[in-house]
Amino acid sequence: MKDKLFTDSNFVVKRIYQRPAKTKPEDAGRYPYTRGIHPGMFRERLWTMRQYSGFGDARLTNERFKFMLEKGQTGLSMAFDLPTQIGYDPDSQQAEGEVGKVGVSIASIKDMMTAFEGIPLGKVSTSMTINSTASTLLAYYIAVGESQGFKSTQLRGTTQNDILKEYIARNTYIYPPQQSMRLIGDMIEYCAQHVPSWYPVSISGYHMREAGCTATQEVAFTLANAIAYIQTCLDRGLKIDDFAPRLSFFFCCTIEFFEEVAKFRVARKVYARILKEMFHAKNPRSLQLKFHTQTSGESLTAQQPDNNIVRVAIQTMAAVAGGTQSLHTNSRDEALALPTESSAKIALRTQQIVAHESGITKTVDPMAGSYYMEDLCAKIEDGVWKYLKKIQKMGGSVRAIERGFFQSEIRQNAYRLKKEADDGDRILVGVNKYTEHEAQPELLRIDERVGISQQKALKALRASRNAKKCKDAISAMQAAADTEENIMPYIVTAAKALSTTGEISSAFREVFGEYRPKEVF
Repeated sequence: MKDKLFTDSNFVVKRIYQRPAKTKPEDAGRYPYTRGIHPGMFRERLWTMRQYSGFGDARLTNERFKFMLEKGQTGLSMAFDLPTQIGYDPDSQQAEGEVGKVGVSIASIKDMMTAFEGIPLGKVSTSMTINSTASTLLAYYIAVGESQGFKSTQLRGTTQNDILKEYIARNTYIYPPQQSMRLIGDMIEYCAQHVPSWYPVSISGYHMREAGCTATQEVAFTLANAIAYIQTCLDRGLKIDDFAPRLSFFFCCTIEFFEEVAKFRVARKVYARILKEMFHAKNPRSLQLKFHTQTSGESLTAQQPDNNIVRVAIQTMAAVAGGTQSLHTNSRDEALALPTESSAKIALRTQQIVAHESGITKTVDPMAGSYYMEDLCAKIEDGVWKYLKKIQKMGGSVRAIERGFFQSEIRQNAYRLKKEADDGDRILVGVNKYTEHEAQPELLRIDERVGISQQKALKALRASRNAKKCKDAISAMQAAADTEENIMPYIVTAAKALSTTGEISSAFREVFGEYRPKEVF
């Protein structure tokens, strides 16, 4: 690390800025981590640059992964299609018309092998945005790593695996909450023992924010869900410092620059207090809120899509000023379709320009001393604690979800935002002001033949595998699901026996049942 860093005008940039005070001020890298979880932050090491990728079949996704890595991406982030997310095989009637459309189709370990062909899993960090079927996809990943010669202890990455926010905002759930929480507990316990460098859950505020909640609600609801996951692990006998260091978070970054920076600071501070005061964690790493950020897809517009490049750049600056550990920048065309290679490259270059040209990484906490920032932090923090107390009185996140509390709060704010835009009180450039017609840009379209190809591959897989070995593995897994035994080893065995995503999910459906949400208006 350089001893001195300078602005373009040759002013020396201090490592960290402090307001003169009689008491010792808070520092980065120390409890409660308001100013960042590492003393040196981006002066010492940049955030991981992950571009969310995945579409069509595994071969197409493998090509996109390699393209982005060649352009300087430093971590992989994998998107899955809807059938994979909700546990249906490509030849299922429920998958018709959706195979490969919003992410890659992964029907078995064979697809996972193709997706990572030529990419050594022991040398790359992979984030997988998968929830209901997270245990199955992690099992595939572990098995593929072993086939490449890497032990599970060498694998690094994250499974989103946050089912509570699915019931609240995103809706790709399968099983009822209690059974889903059991699966997540099994994964956290299994990873602590066998995949120690993996983050088994990424507790997500992103989707709730995209659905319409405020910055305060995003932090409060996310941390309320975190409390529920932590308690689930403690109830099964795990010790807080054995698993808390491998919990991670995922937040949205919208275009309200200062409020977003304040949100990230408050999230770190409140989480540190919760882990220390409520759960009595001793390991400093247990107290650190480590989070991935994605710029806001909801803020992007189909009208004048090139304007989205500017929106994403502002959001990128806010995420970095807020101290994110990894970042995905959305592409300009994502309000219209999955990103083209050209658009994805511009999004990645946005991160790289912010990292290397903006100067924002030269000091640990560039927002230090801002009275506006401190006022925003105080207001958000006060609101977060009020929400947490209210949710606790309800009996926690699961009970609040069952009552429709989160859903109602988010819908009320979403309505307010929409009404402001419709009335012209909230200006959206190119949408309700400065409007003009533009020709639609070239878009990425998924060939319908991908679905047909996946169905043929699945048929060939079932014909070639050892049917008895597969059936026995599924039966053993299903029997374990009906006990309190950890299911993860059985899922890994089923994955290696060439069981499909749909077959594994169907087996659990028979034991756990399916969730039907309460309607809230």
